[in-house]
Amino acid sequence: MGVKKKKEMQVAVLTICHQDLETLKSFADVEGKNLASLLLRCVQLTDGVSQIHYVKQVIEDKFTYLEMSIVRFLIFVSFSSSLNSLPEFFLPEAVHRFTSRLQEELNTTDLHSYRKVIDNVSSCMENFNLGRAGVNNLLKNVLHFLQKSLIEIVEENRKCAGNHIIQTQLMNDLLVGIRVSMMLVQKVQDFQGNLWKASSSPIWQNMCGLLSIFTKFLSDDDLLQTVQSTSGLAIILFIKTMFHPSEKIPHLISSVLLHSVDCTSVPEWFMSSCRSLCCGNVSGSAVLFLCQGTLAMLDWQNGSMGRSGEALLLDTAHVLFTLSSQIKEPTLEMFLSRIMASWTNSAIQVLESSSPSLRDSLNGNSSIVGRLLEYVYTHWEHPLDALRHQTKIMFRNLLQMHRLTVEGAVLVPDPFFVKLTESLLRLEWHIKGKYMCLGCLVECIGIEHILAIDKTIPSQILEVMGDQSLVPYASDLLETMFKNHKSHLKSQTAESYWIDQWHETWVSPLLFILCEGNLDQKSYVIDYYLPKLLSYSPESLQYMVKILQTSIDAKTGQEQSFPSLGSCNSRGALGALMACLRIARAHGHLQSATDTWENLVSGARIKQGLIHQHCQVRIDTLGLLCESNRSTEIVSMEEMQWIQFFITYNLNSQSPGVRQQICSLLKKLFCRIQESSQVLYKLEQNKSKHEPEKELTKQHPSVSLQQYKNFMSSICNSLFEALFPGSSYSTRFSALTILGSIAEVFHVPEGKFSVLLPFFEVLFLPCNSCLYIMKFAKKLSPFSLIIICQPQSVIFMDYAYYGKSSSSYLPNLFVAVLR
Repeated sequence: MGVKKKKEMQVAVLTICHQDLETLKSFADVEGKNLASLLLRCVQLTDGVSQIHYVKQVIEDKFTYLEMSIVRFLIFVSFSSSLNSLPEFFLPEAVHRFTSRLQEELNTTDLHSYRKVIDNVSSCMENFNLGRAGVNNLLKNVLHFLQKSLIEIVEENRKCAGNHIIQTQLMNDLLVGIRVSMMLVQKVQDFQGNLWKASSSPIWQNMCGLLSIFTKFLSDDDLLQTVQSTSGLAIILFIKTMFHPSEKIPHLISSVLLHSVDCTSVPEWFMSSCRSLCCGNVSGSAVLFLCQGTLAMLDWQNGSMGRSGEALLLDTAHVLFTLSSQIKEPTLEMFLSRIMASWTNSAIQVLESSSPSLRDSLNGNSSIVGRLLEYVYTHWEHPLDALRHQTKIMFRNLLQMHRLTVEGAVLVPDPFFVKLTESLLRLEWHIKGKYMCLGCLVECIGIEHILAIDKTIPSQILEVMGDQSLVPYASDLLETMFKNHKSHLKSQTAESYWIDQWHETWVSPLLFILCEGNLDQKSYVIDYYLPKLLSYSPESLQYMVKILQTSIDAKTGQEQSFPSLGSCNSRGALGALMACLRIARAHGHLQSATDTWENLVSGARIKQGLIHQHCQVRIDTLGLLCESNRSTEIVSMEEMQWIQFFITYNLNSQSPGVRQQICSLLKKLFCRIQESSQVLYKLEQNKSKHEPEKELTKQHPSVSLQQYKNFMSSICNSLFEALFPGSSYSTRFSALTILGSIAEVFHVPEGKFSVLLPFFEVLFLPCNSCLYIMKFAKKLSPFSLIIICQPQSVIFMDYAYYGKSSSSYLPNLFVAVLR
């Protein structure tokens, strides 16, 4: 059975009539310490949970002063484990009172109260000693109540046919009633003995009655399938509990599943309760749910059921195979897949201590495993995610089953694994189930044995990553493979040898795709595969950089592993280098920008990337400079110089998408500047004597702040200079969008202080005339601008630099008419 979610406890509020309330008030003392005062305070609380907590506190703090009468009151307030804290000398009377209270509940004849009573019985069994004692004392009454309530609820359900709201509630009540019946059998101590098994025992008679009800529910198609499936679980549990001798239980259940019950050899009580299962025409769904109960309710571990248990396991498999060819309803298909996966789990438990004959029946070459593999291949691309997940569980378990059948033998080269691997590799890579099965196979036998069959597998998988629908499957499989390979190599060879082999197997094909693959391949490999590889092996970045740098520096075609600088149609090795560095920095695999520029890539290489013919190389290089996994990482002087260099040559991009990416990346850079400036300012203000963070040790915070100010001033100059009369639309668009980002990032609300200068406020107002009007907010800090308009409009710019007169910086007013 699945893990049961802990349900939220709902506790009714204890209320008393007005007359009783007035009586309590009349007996309450002024100090509020006598019994009446305590009870009054409890009933005045507004919810049941609060009342229970109050009662528990009273018990813990005041019990030495309580009379026995308060215990009687507590029994009526609480059906929960809060009463576990009762003092020991109160327990006999408390059990007596609680049993009486429970008896009153069980005597109810109100159909609408049944669910509340069933929930109370369930609460008694949940870590509640007093409740369990009460249920043990009234076990026959509890079982009789459950039998009566289930019969009446299902009858009420028939009367309410068509009223779906009421029927849904009644179905839920039935489901809870069945589950509580199972809980009683599993948790009540009386069921551990044999005294109750006498045919004249009221408990036995009630058990037979409940078993009969569950049998009817199992075949009642008017009920929800969850009610039917839970009934299947209950039937097997009750048979397991009631049938004697227990050694014959597997044979009995096998005969039920196979429709071969000998009615003359089974007990009369079984025929009376389960006649429809023995002699009737049992539906496929009923048999399916009985299979589920068989696998979930019987003890398969440690071979406790012996050879008869092994036979039952095999019979269950054959029944499931028959059902798989008959069942077409989607919900039953989902049940079937879960139950078949459950069967493989049970098979693994049995095989851990099984007989040689069972191992022969369940090895990889057996007919049963063959049928299971056929089911996996048929359903591994099923539209339902949950069903595909079950096929993965089944396939993984099948591999484990075969390993258990050949335990002690050399697994590889094992004929079954070799044949299975070769058959999977022969399939086309567009089959998504292939990735799942190969991943399970890698986990079972290791990637080295698969690479021995075909060492080009990494390249083959990377080749299909141009298909977006296959990308998640391919990247997950590659991750499973390279992790497994690294673990194997590390355990086999010395560090200096295995890392070279690992890089050659997994990193070199990646670099080839980044240099030579088509656009979609490169994009998906960068987005999905590269981050996973760098996250698992950050040290591989140096290998990537070394190979790509060598390729870029090569003088002749014979010396090049990949195309070097690339072109407008190809990113080349330079584009691959920038993409790798960008991903590495964005995911935190570079220690610091300064180390990167000094040890990994030169400034000349960065500039090559910033003015590359291929737009994506330029974008990746800019992303390398602008993006960081730390929002407060200091922007180095080199980075600011390269950004200025980039802006000089890239404002006039003709592609709207490229312009958008440029503006977005620069905005990220401005955000870094803004946030890191706050850190620098605090360091400067605190005048800390402690050594700053690593990235701040190169220079004093005030120096970095001044560099920021100079950089932002220079950027703004460049952007405004790009707005000269006659400049292209794309240039103006880029410049104005970047200026808008600056204004947005460095905007300071009124009353706040701006650390960083200059400060910008930009606003564009649409207007029918050629003039855009700017209304400045009051008390703007240092820089204020702007009135800017589009082509054939007038631009007004007003500069006022903090600490300098406008005449020493730029003209106060610049007017230009764009033609």
